[in-house]
Amino acid sequence: MLQNALLLSSSSSSSGGGVMMIVYLVIIVVFFYFFFIRPQRKEQKEKDTMLSSLEVGDSVLTTAGFYGIVIDITDDTVIVEFGNNKNCRIPMQKSAIVQIEKPQDAAAVAEDKSEDKKDEKKEDKKTK
Repeated sequence: MLQNALLLSSSSSSSGGGVMMIVYLVIIVVFFYFFFIRPQRKEQKEKDTMLSSLEVGDSVLTTAGFYGIVIDITDDTVIVEFGNNKNCRIPMQKSAIVQIEKPQDAAAVAEDKSEDKKDEKKEDKKTK
């Protein structure tokens, strides 16, 4: 009878350990999801939306660090023109593009900078 009681107590404690093991595994899976899988999916979505907004005439930055202008777009490839030389046109995959700058965005940034310089000149005149 004492042996049966010991067996029952040991079996109940081992089933509790199994439940704790499952709880730990669930916590680890949730941790990996929120810190590794979810951010990677979010980043991939942002890259996909960026590449879908790619148009001819956009200025791009490639993974190699080269700046160029998009000349032609097909399904998976893009022809990019580098530098002032019109003969330097290279086809590359869309996935090799890291950053896109629209021409109107570049013009707006340049306009803002010129306004800032004008404001600085006015302030310099006032201080003199």
